[in-house]
Amino acid sequence: MSLWIKICGNTSLEDARLAVEAGADAVGFVFAQSPRRVTVVEVAAITAQLPETIEKIGVFVDAGLDEIEATVRTCGLTGVQLHFEATLDFPARLRERLGPGLRILRVVHYGAGTSGDIAAHAVNADVDGVLVDSRTVTLVGGTGVAFDWAEARGTVFGDARGLKLVAAGGLAPGNVAEAIAVLRPWGLDVVSGVESAPGRKDPAKMREFVHRARESASG
Repeated sequence: MSLWIKICGNTSLEDARLAVEAGADAVGFVFAQSPRRVTVVEVAAITAQLPETIEKIGVFVDAGLDEIEATVRTCGLTGVQLHFEATLDFPARLRERLGPGLRILRVVHYGAGTSGDIAAHAVNADVDGVLVDSRTVTLVGGTGVAFDWAEARGTVFGDARGLKLVAAGGLAPGNVAEAIAVLRPWGLDVVSGVESAPGRKDPAKMREFVHRARESASG
């Protein structure tokens, strides 16, 4: 199985380059309130020095079309992750502005209504995939907390409806093999599990995470 891996919450060129060297498919940048928040100017300077082959994903919370479009163009992003309850036509309107090459990911937080959210996104041709994340009272992402994988296997991940599902929340080198074995996701998104501190990546953890993920996916 081919596995897509995104290392998110990058705040420096050094960390983004380490993610590339570790073998990630994508790096993520958070343009929202977070210990990992970065500015458009900072990210534009980082992405200009990364290989064209690495996907560059912007994470947005409660952002409008104009803001997202300007950020994508200025930073040379190849994809967006919508971490908010945007209208169903929002992805189509993004496509109109930014073209078919943009990867558009919607985020749903695991819970009672997740299957319904997945079903709604599955019929939207402008949604490329859905990132299934955990949620805490104060955080919408980068929580370091895993959702119930065993339960999700029989519900959300057992009925993906053809969507590319990305597992997130609480992933780390020590549990990534289990997550893959249980969920069989199309992709993985990791933040806090490969950090030495919020917003600072740990090179050894990143390498170990990607190695274990690739090894598990190919087994």
